Amino acid sequence: DLEMWDGSKSEGFVLKIKCKVALQGAYIGCSIAVNGTCLTVTQFDSEAFEVNCAPETLRRTDLGDLKTGDLVNLERSMAATDRNSGHFVQGHVDEAGKILKFTPEGDSLWVRISLSDEILPFVIPKGYIAVDGTSLTVCEVNRREKWFNLMLIAHTQKCIVIPKKKVGERVNLEADCMGKYAATAVGNVRQELKEVTQQLRVTQVVAFV
Repeated sequence: DLEMWDGSKSEGFVLKIKCKVALQGAYIGCSIAVNGTCLTVTQFDSEAFEVNCAPETLRRTDLGDLKTGDLVNLERSMAATDRNSGHFVQGHVDEAGKILKFTPEGDSLWVRISLSDEILPFVIPKGYIAVDGTSLTVCEVNRREKWFNLMLIAHTQKCIVIPKKKVGERVNLEADCMGKYAATAVGNVRQELKEVTQQLRVTQVVAFV
């Protein structure tokens, strides 16, 4: 049971994760991304930290699939003075897709992943996407069959959990936030143009009458 703001008790979902690097500079209330999901540290010691997962987090992500002993990707939040060597990953997961296929090519690994209509418009070839928190470049997108693929270099394969997962397992997906902001802005402009056009048509009809 977890203690609520008013002292009452309620059931919750707590993850305890053993690690080393991610604990450097940790404090109660800091953010650590777990498989690309931005979570708040509620307890920690020299060997592990704990985070609470809200029902919305469990609905959107693969964290509820985790079992004791499973490996996860961990990343501390970026300081404002740090260099950005990828794209801006917020840790706000859109949904969990499924691994459809692994295909080796030389020392690299192709990964095909399913996705829904909800984030499909924001996934484009050579664009960014975060998969279990890893900033990756989209290679191909099949909009009819609703999948995309990407290629992992040997170094990346050694640093993340995706290659260790099996076909059919889920991965967290976060579309590029800049694309989502741009799409929202364009959508608002389109709606305004539609309303203006309708008003003009009404005005023209009245004028002719």
